[in-house]
Amino acid sequence: MAGNPERRAALVDAGVEVLAREGARGLTFRAVDSAAAVPVGTASNYFTGRDDLLRQIDARLHVRLAPDPEVLGALLAQPRDRSLVTAFMHDLMARATRDRSGYLALLEMRLEATRRPDLRTSFTTSVRGDLEYGMDFHREARLPGGDETVVVLYLAMLGLLLEHLTLPGVLDGVLPGVGVPEGLVERIVATVVPDGGEDPG
Repeated sequence: MAGNPERRAALVDAGVEVLAREGARGLTFRAVDSAAAVPVGTASNYFTGRDDLLRQIDARLHVRLAPDPEVLGALLAQPRDRSLVTAFMHDLMARATRDRSGYLALLEMRLEATRRPDLRTSFTTSVRGDLEYGMDFHREARLPGGDETVVVLYLAMLGLLLEHLTLPGVLDGVLPGVGVPEGLVERIVATVVPDGGEDPG
C-alpha cells in the first residue's frame, strides 16, 4: 500500500468532497481520483476498500471540524456563564458553515452507517466519543448545567445544523424576528442552559 502521507490526506479530503456531493453510492475510487486530480487507480493504492476509506474520512472529519485551539483558548478566558456556552455554539455553527462539505459528509456517514454494520459499530463509537468529550469538557470547564444539559444541547444543535445545512428554507421566518441561524442558536442556549454562573457541582 502506498505510503505518501500528503497524497493520502489529499485523497481523503477528496473523498469528503465526493461523499458530500454524491452521497455514499457515489464514493468510488475513480470518483476520488477524479476529485483529487490524480491518475486513475491512485486511490486503490492507498485504501484497502471503501470501508477503509470511510474510516479514514471519519478520522479526517474530526480534524477538519474540530475547534481552533486559539479560538478555544480565547473563549475560555471569558466568565463561565450562559453567554460563554452561546459563544461556543456560535463557533460550532460557524465551523460547520465554513466547512459545509465536511459537515454534509458527516451526515452522509450517518446514513451509510445504517446500511453497513461494521461502519455503524465504528461510527457509533466515534460519535459517542465526541458526545462524551463534550460532556467532560462542559463539566471540567465548570459551565452552567450538567450532563443532561449537554445532551439536550447536543440534540438541539444537531437538529439546527441539519436543517440549516440541508433545507435552510424550513427555518426562514419560522420565529418572526429571530435570525437564522444566529438567533436560533441564542434561543436554543437560552432554553436549554441554566442562567447564572458556573455549575457548582
